[in-house]
Amino acid sequence: MKALTVEDVSMIFTVPGGEPVHALQNINLRLEPGELVSVLGPSGCGKTTLLNIVAGFLSPTSGRILLEDQEHKEPDADVGVISEVKGPGADRGMVFQQGALFEWMSVEKNVAFGPDVAGKPKKQTQEVVKNLLETVGLKDFAKKPVYQLSGGMQQRVALARCLANDPEVILMDEPLGALDALTREKMQGLMLQLWKKTAKTIILITHSVEEALFLGERLIVMAPRPGRIEKEYRLPFADQGLTQSPRDIKASPEFIEKREEILSMIWEMEEEIMGRAEA
Repeated sequence: MKALTVEDVSMIFTVPGGEPVHALQNINLRLEPGELVSVLGPSGCGKTTLLNIVAGFLSPTSGRILLEDQEHKEPDADVGVISEVKGPGADRGMVFQQGALFEWMSVEKNVAFGPDVAGKPKKQTQEVVKNLLETVGLKDFAKKPVYQLSGGMQQRVALARCLANDPEVILMDEPLGALDALTREKMQGLMLQLWKKTAKTIILITHSVEEALFLGERLIVMAPRPGRIEKEYRLPFADQGLTQSPRDIKASPEFIEKREEILSMIWEMEEEIMGRAEA
């Protein structure tokens, strides 16, 4: 079980012949093991840049990403063993908006790809794949090539493939953004069930206020460039979604009130961005 800390992270992109782009400024965030945090904000606020830094795909201009292993503490230590993220690692898994699957391969071979590359025992991998496909409702499609599946089914494969590597932290960049409304809502329910069953730490990037509210135990709203944390919410809806109908939750007065509050906040940010562009 690993906690994740984003410590004073800033990111400046240098554009040849142009002004430097301040994508992120002094981001501080801590996720305890098993937390599901959704991140929301207007276009260009640095959400995906932050996720790529946590994944190790980008190095921040300043600040650092820390992982704290709370299961392996030094004797008499108050904190676990801390390591700094210096690049991609097996302790972090990524789920993209498009599944990034091997479309010519079967469902089961896609899910088994990570463990196979890591040299895991074949029998163990087969058992893991079987259990995951059953969990995501794809056991009857194990032999099917991915290109024959619908978009929603492909995203289930992507989730199962990520989980097959058993990462400590799962990073999701708009994983449901390309799905139709009904499939998206069904997948939201599946994500909540997987989160509770696996106890993984999850960071979810989304442009949907409703999705961020429904899935996030905590919701981070980011302000426009330079990207920074504007406001944080602690929410009950993810836990409610494990036992209650998503439609009932999203129609509740409390949910609607929070949705309208955040929509208004982001609308004002977008207006500010448009005003800058016209100036």
